[in-house]
Amino acid sequence: MPETAVADAATGVSPRDLARRHGLTSSGRRLGLVEYSRKLWGYRHFIAAHAKAKTTSSLGNTNLGALWQVLTPALNAFVYYIIFGVVIGTRGGVDNFVAYLCIGVFVFQFTQSVVQNGINAITGNLGLIRALHFPRASLPLSVALVEIRNFVTALVVLLVIVVVKEPVNLEWLLVIPAMILQSIFNTGLALACARFGSKMRDVKQLIPFIMRFWLYGSAVLYPVTRFTEHLHGWKLFAVELNPLLVFIELYRHALMENVKLAGSPAQLWTEAVIWSLVVGLGGFVYFWRGEKGYGRG
Repeated sequence: MPETAVADAATGVSPRDLARRHGLTSSGRRLGLVEYSRKLWGYRHFIAAHAKAKTTSSLGNTNLGALWQVLTPALNAFVYYIIFGVVIGTRGGVDNFVAYLCIGVFVFQFTQSVVQNGINAITGNLGLIRALHFPRASLPLSVALVEIRNFVTALVVLLVIVVVKEPVNLEWLLVIPAMILQSIFNTGLALACARFGSKMRDVKQLIPFIMRFWLYGSAVLYPVTRFTEHLHGWKLFAVELNPLLVFIELYRHALMENVKLAGSPAQLWTEAVIWSLVVGLGGFVYFWRGEKGYGRG
């Protein structure tokens, strides 16, 4: 495709018609959503390479390297079990509380890592953005890809913990669609956080408090029945709409037997699909609308 064209006044062809004839477009214009998606797909190898480089750089200076991808959620689960399972005693009648707690911790940490890294996806790569021309969505997408890889590794550890007391059956396969739906949800969240963090940099300081509040509202550390015992009306309705509560409950439903859920499995799957579509597509459109402003100012 030509990058330039010269208009000959004698031919009577306008510059606009000449540009259209040679497939030229205005420099710096925002691409349409479909065209932008197609261009982003063309950069899929760059996204994968950037994600791999981020993983290598983050763990390359440690002695245990990639093993920390397994150790981090396992240590988190151990600490929470000691505090909430042993010291405070929040078992709430759950027979296999270790598995119940670990599922909540591992699944919540998947989304938490996406939010914490997604908020810096643009502001942490300003040098790259100002030096090279590429679809900026590549950066939050590489963040999501890194965390999906980390979660797959952590999921293997989680299954080992769960299988100690829970029988393996076909329902365990439901973990796969649950992980796909949560990955779509997290990717949209990473895109939305990236644009939001690039416009309002102070929000990064609020993320730890927001995530802590979200943690306590997602029945990670105690049985979900605590909500039904102490909340009623719109408060209970609002808590049960929490997308992370929905995803955590789906994993517990898949991996554990005789566990009380926040709703019926059909209701939870329906809510998970809606959340994934709304946040996944909404986050992508929200980020695309700010494409021209990243790295400026």
